[in-house]
Amino acid sequence: MSDAMQTGRVLSEHLSAALIRLLAVGAGAAVANSYYNQAFLGHLTADFGLTAGTAAIVPVLTQAGNALGVLFLAPLGDRLERKSLILVTIAALVAALIGAAVSPDFVWLAVASFAVGLFATVAQQIVPLAVHLAPPDKQGRALGTVTGGILIGILLARTVSGIVSDLWGWPYVFWLAAVVMSIVGAALARWLPRAMPTTNLGYLRLLGSLWTLVRKHSVLRRVVSVQFLIFAAFISFWSNLALLMAEPQYELGGTAVGLLALVGVVGAIAAPIAGGLSDRRGPAVVVSMGAGLVILAFLIFGLWQGSIIGLVTGIVIMDLAVQSSQVANQSRVYALDPNARSRLNTIFMATMLAGGAVGAGIGGAAYAEWGWSGTCALGVISATLALLLSWKP
Repeated sequence: MSDAMQTGRVLSEHLSAALIRLLAVGAGAAVANSYYNQAFLGHLTADFGLTAGTAAIVPVLTQAGNALGVLFLAPLGDRLERKSLILVTIAALVAALIGAAVSPDFVWLAVASFAVGLFATVAQQIVPLAVHLAPPDKQGRALGTVTGGILIGILLARTVSGIVSDLWGWPYVFWLAAVVMSIVGAALARWLPRAMPTTNLGYLRLLGSLWTLVRKHSVLRRVVSVQFLIFAAFISFWSNLALLMAEPQYELGGTAVGLLALVGVVGAIAAPIAGGLSDRRGPAVVVSMGAGLVILAFLIFGLWQGSIIGLVTGIVIMDLAVQSSQVANQSRVYALDPNARSRLNTIFMATMLAGGAVGAGIGGAAYAEWGWSGTCALGVISATLALLLSWKP
């Protein structure tokens, strides 16, 4: 029996519902750090005297840090002992959060935000570990549970950030996040089992193998392209929502953004369901449905402007769609090569997060030029391209 198979069998013995929930909480808490700043962009424009376009640099750099972190750090999950790697990355994330909290000016905050995004990718070291722990016939459901935790983290990040920044100021958001991640790190240090590496490739060869995997698997190329487009649409919405809420037709602050984000937790309920459906019926149907629902959500946002009910309806549909499509797409990716799951996850998430950075950047420019209608048009175009790609035989 190979070392990888022995490791998988030993780890499966540690698998429990409680451990999967802990991994879901840890991944959700980690990824939340990449989204806190989206709820207080209005405060940044006021505190630093910035235009909306300049303030948007913060989420853009955070998403860029995410993409680079996934590309250069997450592959180490196949090469190094995973528990130690996760704990070291969490420690670096706590340091970056403290750096953001004490930012004396906007440039410092921008740099710290990049570092936060870079190390928040510890979530992408946790996700493939959860799949590695699960038996083959339960991997979709385990993946759905952990990615459901990630979605809840993303959505609660905006809720918590909006309320805390309105009450006490945006630096306290980062202080709170640093405390939360310290607690998560302590819990994982106590209960996470050790997981041995599945390859002995050197770091440079490990990175080089990413391109080999991309060339080898046409399914991988298709999947990451679809997820790039879907996530670009998703982030273009959330990165501009705080600016929309400050417009005269709403005149609401970060708390309103946070409460709107909270309704999207409904989408997290779909994660295990989507994982189970992907296990039974195949992921292609789930992905196409997800892309179609994203289009519907942006049509609602665009045609029902000025309505809180329209925003709530569209958010529930969009978060449900994005979560379902991500779970289904990741299921396809992880099935390609069990011994390269961290690297496959790296390719998937780096591409997706690059889509988020592009969505935040182009979405911010579209909002500055054409307002909310520009953001909605971008979302429809991006999701339509994703739908066409998902249908292609």
